Amino acid sequence: GGEIGLTFHLSSSSRAKPSLSLYAASKSIENIAIFQNLCYTFFVLYCIVSPTENNNKKGKLNMNKKFNAKQLTLLGLMTALLLLMSFTPLGYLNIGPLAITFNVIPVAVSALALGPVGGLIAGSVFGLTSFLQAIGVGGVSMLGSTLFSINPFFSILLCFVPRMLDGFLLGYIFRSVSKLNRVAACFVTGFAAAFLNTLFFMSALILLFGQTEYMQGLINGQNILLFVCAFVGVNAVFEMLSSTVITGAVGSVLLKAGFIQTPAKKAD
Repeated sequence: GGEIGLTFHLSSSSRAKPSLSLYAASKSIENIAIFQNLCYTFFVLYCIVSPTENNNKKGKLNMNKKFNAKQLTLLGLMTALLLLMSFTPLGYLNIGPLAITFNVIPVAVSALALGPVGGLIAGSVFGLTSFLQAIGVGGVSMLGSTLFSINPFFSILLCFVPRMLDGFLLGYIFRSVSKLNRVAACFVTGFAAAFLNTLFFMSALILLFGQTEYMQGLINGQNILLFVCAFVGVNAVFEMLSSTVITGAVGSVLLKAGFIQTPAKKAD
């Protein structure tokens, strides 16, 4: 009975079904290509983070020497927190086409405790969550989903590169400022996390999608600088304030608890 009904249905809608089949096939091909790109991204990340024989001799990127048990535990907690915040209302506050994000805070904390490599890893996780939301997993980002439909590859770059670069640079910012005052460095790093995330994201957005019909409609003939200020507006200010206060407070506690290594120890 099911086969007869299916045969009748196919014959009665012979035009609709092939289009649906082609659509499903094209989406499957796109998903495979996206998965491959993600694999390449994390393979490159692994090659960067994984220690080699030469690096072990020089002490560069040696996970065994740089990361102690406390720091690795903290990295695991920050990664879990990033995933939790991405799949619950804790991490994003969606307003129109833009999303106020608190996910920069775990990235900043990871950079405090584990330096540039830790920030890079946490930034990669942040980028992954942004990408998943762009394809409708764990919530939907209106901006992300629209840009993904325009150019999936550029959308992947937009999700990952600004967040990875942000986390990587935060580690160096904290190291530099902590030579003057470690507690103040935590607050400065918190501010830089939100500021650089906004700066890198908006720069990549204009660079990759600025000439598309969708973005031209949003810009509507405005000056680019004025458009960016209007687009992020109060949202960016709120992100910077919250990231500064929360990261500074958490970093101060982690300093007392011994989770964050001092520049003096690293110099030795």
